[in-house]
Amino acid sequence: MSEMNGNGNGNNRLRCVGGVLGGIGLPTLIIGGFWVFTVIAGHFVGISMSTLVSDTIKRAGMNGILVLAMVPAIQSGTGPNFALPIGIVCGLLGLVTAIELNLMGMAWFLTSCAIAIPLAAIVGYGYGKLMNAVKGSEMTIATYTGFSIVALMCLAWLMIPFKNPKMGWFIGTGLRETIQLDAVGGAQILNNFLMFTIGEVIVPTGLLLTFAFFSFLVWLFFRSKRGIAISAGGINPKFARATGLDIDGNRVFANVISTVLGAIGIIVYSQSYGYAQLYTAPLMMAFPAVAAVLIGGATASRAKVSHVIIGVVLFQGLLTTALPVANEVFAGTDLSEIMRMIIQNGIILYALTQVKRGVQ
Repeated sequence: MSEMNGNGNGNNRLRCVGGVLGGIGLPTLIIGGFWVFTVIAGHFVGISMSTLVSDTIKRAGMNGILVLAMVPAIQSGTGPNFALPIGIVCGLLGLVTAIELNLMGMAWFLTSCAIAIPLAAIVGYGYGKLMNAVKGSEMTIATYTGFSIVALMCLAWLMIPFKNPKMGWFIGTGLRETIQLDAVGGAQILNNFLMFTIGEVIVPTGLLLTFAFFSFLVWLFFRSKRGIAISAGGINPKFARATGLDIDGNRVFANVISTVLGAIGIIVYSQSYGYAQLYTAPLMMAFPAVAAVLIGGATASRAKVSHVIIGVVLFQGLLTTALPVANEVFAGTDLSEIMRMIIQNGIILYALTQVKRGVQ
């Protein structure tokens, strides 16, 4: 009897461990554990913990909305939005147009968003239609679509007839690769709003409030009738279609939201970074965003706002911590960049293999 009780307790413990792994996700636990390890290592090599925490908070806030753009696309059944550069390009167009209008400070930021949002909505509608036309190959087509748009815009940045000297080359025509936002009073305008410190840790209140606001909007939307319909279509398209839901229309709408969030996200990112980067800069920006939401516990078919928050903190925290630790431990190497690529691409590969095996 005691032996049977022992076996029963052992099975219960195994089920408990399995439940934790299933609820949190193995990649999340591995990345989280590795982050804790790098933080401990950083303490022993004499790196300032307050600096690491401040940088992690800032990077999580500036990347948060770009990662949030993954949720609508994943929930609709089109998978992670590897065409995020489409929305990013729309945001950059709004940003440089506001500079061309000689706007400053918060007027520049709000006008950038006001221009970018309708542009991203129109482009996102076309992108959503494309995703409906290539069902089954969405992620592949999305990747090449994003790459193609960035390549096309490399020509557009040279040909757009903007005249503002804050953006143009000193000789010739076209826009510079990197535009300083200090010149328009836009650098860290959200970061500095209500900013405060806890000890030596800097808290960019405005940046975090902006991320929290859009996270709440997305969370609220997916509890609305339209949001639930989008999720239902992503989970079981056949059943959703049988109940009369417009699956294709909902997929288009979800990709419009994703593209708009990408446009707003790059404006928030740029103001925090202090520069707007054009030409090929947006090319690979989808991959860290995809990796972050997957690290947070999402899959290629299911995602929540909580996955975004957990993932962006873990991913950016790990990158922020690994760089100085690697520089101290392995002086003269670029191990931190190698580590970033292994983690970023490895987690994406893991998620895609789970989809192929039918794991939801």
